[in-house]
Amino acid sequence: MTVREIRLYGDPVLRTVTDPVTEFGEASRALAKDLLDTLDLPGRAGVAAPQIGVPLRAFSYDLEGQRGVVFNPVLTGTEGEQSGEEGCLSVPGLWFPTPRAAWAAVEGFDADGEPMRVEGEGELARCLQHETDHLDGIVYIHRLEPSTRRGAMREIRRSAWFASA
Repeated sequence: MTVREIRLYGDPVLRTVTDPVTEFGEASRALAKDLLDTLDLPGRAGVAAPQIGVPLRAFSYDLEGQRGVVFNPVLTGTEGEQSGEEGCLSVPGLWFPTPRAAWAAVEGFDADGEPMRVEGEGELARCLQHETDHLDGIVYIHRLEPSTRRGAMREIRRSAWFASA
C-alpha cells in the first residue's frame, strides 16, 4: 500500500493547471493505485493527483457506493444547487460553506484508457466538482463568497500547518 503525502495549500502544484494523461498502461495503473491507496485513509472522499504532487489530470473518489479513478475528467453536466460545508485534505481542519451543483457528471477514462462516466448527486456531486477543480488549479476556498473567503484566508494563515509550510 502506497499512501502518498498530501500537499498543503500554498504548494504551487495546487495552483497549476494539470497536463492530460496521454499514455495509458503501467504508469497510469500505478498512479491509480497510489490515488486509491491515499484515499483509503479514514475521512477521505477524493484525492486529486496534484494533491500528491503529480501535475496530471486524474483523481480518485469513494462515495455513495461508487469508487474509482478518472483520468482526463471533463465535467459534462451540472444541475441544481446545494450548499453545505466543504473541506479539503490540502486545507486540513477547516470547513467552509461552499456552493456547488446538486448533481454533476464527469466523463473521462479509466487507468487502461477505456471511456467512463461518473455521475451523482449530493456529496458525490460535490466531490466530482471539487476534484475536477483541483485539476484546473482551483482550491475550493477560491469558490467561496468574498467575505467567507477573507475569513478562510485569515484562518489558513493562522493555522499551524500553514505557518510551518
